[in-house]
Amino acid sequence: MLTAIGASVAVLTGIGAGIGIGLATSKAVDAIARQPEAESKISKNLLLGCALAEATAIYGFVIALLIILFLG
Repeated sequence: MLTAIGASVAVLTGIGAGIGIGLATSKAVDAIARQPEAESKISKNLLLGCALAEATAIYGFVIALLIILFLG
């Protein structure tokens, strides 16, 4: 029972990553709308930020799998 609770808490990192990527994308679109000439710099930083945010979700998923496989 505690294993399932621990795994579900670890998977919750996906919610944070989804919110973070959504906010970053909305801010980037707003910035590009205000300064179209800076699109390449904004897009580059957006992709880097999204990759880092997605990595945290993947780490949470891996931790959840490890909890289930080794403690379950």
